[in-house]
Amino acid sequence: MVRAKNDDSAYVGRYLAVVADGMGGHAGGNIASASTVLDLVHLDRRHQRGDAGTELADEIQTANSLLSELVSTNPQLAGMGTTVTALLLNGDRLELAHIGDSRAYRLKNGVFEQITTDHTFVQRLIDEGRLRPEEAEVHPHKNVLMRVLGDVDASPELDLQTLEVEPGERWLLCSDGLTAVLNDRMVEQIVRETPNLDECVNALVELTLAGGSPDNVTVAVVEVALATGGEPEPELRPVLPSAREAAGEREVSAGGPAGAAAAGDAGPTEPAVRADLIREDLLSRPHLLVGAAALATETGQIPIVTQRSTERRAALMLTHKAQAPEGSLEDVPARRVRRWLGPAFVTLGVLILLAVLGFGYTWTQTRFYVAAAGDRVAVYNGVPQTLGPIQLSHVYERTTIPVSNLPEFRRSQLEGGLPASDLREAERIIEDLRGELRAVGCAPAEGPQATDGPGSDPTPGPSASSSPSPTASPSASRSASPSAAAGATAAPRAQPSPSDTPADPGAVTADCGGNLE
Repeated sequence: MVRAKNDDSAYVGRYLAVVADGMGGHAGGNIASASTVLDLVHLDRRHQRGDAGTELADEIQTANSLLSELVSTNPQLAGMGTTVTALLLNGDRLELAHIGDSRAYRLKNGVFEQITTDHTFVQRLIDEGRLRPEEAEVHPHKNVLMRVLGDVDASPELDLQTLEVEPGERWLLCSDGLTAVLNDRMVEQIVRETPNLDECVNALVELTLAGGSPDNVTVAVVEVALATGGEPEPELRPVLPSAREAAGEREVSAGGPAGAAAAGDAGPTEPAVRADLIREDLLSRPHLLVGAAALATETGQIPIVTQRSTERRAALMLTHKAQAPEGSLEDVPARRVRRWLGPAFVTLGVLILLAVLGFGYTWTQTRFYVAAAGDRVAVYNGVPQTLGPIQLSHVYERTTIPVSNLPEFRRSQLEGGLPASDLREAERIIEDLRGELRAVGCAPAEGPQATDGPGSDPTPGPSASSSPSPTASPSASRSASPSAAAGATAAPRAQPSPSDTPADPGAVTADCGGNLE
């Protein structure tokens, strides 16, 4: 009721049902849906050549690559796309392939349910629990699609299912033009209560149009039934015109005139030849074709890929010939190349990143710095930083310099680390720290520090602490009392004798706890 052209296409035959909704916001929406549906009609046959689900998925991916080639030959079609929801019956199993926001519903054993999931932005929000289903109907981005066929993705992800079928079950395929107007409850009521398939379809379409129909609406209703004649094998039962019903299930012979024309060189009349081939193929089987695909078939304006090899391939596909003619292997579809380009670039990026990290780590191991290691000053190899859980440095050499003996500003410098360009400079910094301690009378021992204890020499060496012992008298010298014990509890500091007073009132002394006095 709103759009100027129909971007939907649909096909229903004995074994295949497809609904495609072209992206109406782009110039090629009708071309995308028509091309895709017409690329799949050759699957409408009783027996598939291999696994039916794999063949259906492969043909949809091939249809996607043909859309990309159409865009490459006509840039005005850039951005076109289409949804696809397809059913392929193979024996007693039904293969379902889906991408986009068209839907498939099933009525089986009295249960009516939606089988497909919309690939829309609002559906993703619903799945993540960020949006309620009733809010999705009024969401400003409810029509934003996350996955479609088109020239955007060389190998789009399809939802694939294999389902067992029983005679009498009913399926409804529709574009989102139906569900934009009718809710699931109304759709279910009509599908349940309308036995005649033609009346069911007409009721759904008429109610949608009466509701304003802001988008194109396409509906296909099929039932699974036992084939008439031959082996009792299930087939789809759409509403089929009697004239086409009489055509039977003949297939175009790949070796006949159609096959010969397909294998020939593409010439100026190729589009007309292609249209004739498609029309002949469609007339050979009972089917219904509607929307943009039907219009393209009637007018002969069928989307054609202009490259000669892909033209032959498309024609052979439509005439049921599995292999392309000899010599066409040189024309590998571009999508196969694009499939490995992505992983190759990712692998190259990872290798470059690993090389950069390796060189960076190697450089850090040529650096040194001086910092505290517990209660001692140490030389570190590396840089004082971490990379996640990786420490970029380790203790190279631990000295005997107590951190607590250093002045406050030196201790603060050690917290961040004193950088050194190489080991020699780090050793020079250590010697500077020793010199500062000697200048205030707190030079550390050159080797491991001696500890007072039983059997040790009671006479302290030159490096003994200048603090007086607890038993020191007022006239005691700076040397500790021989009776001092290593674990004794400190008593108040004794008053120095007059001889201990510095000769120069401006001279600086220090205790070896690191505080300047």
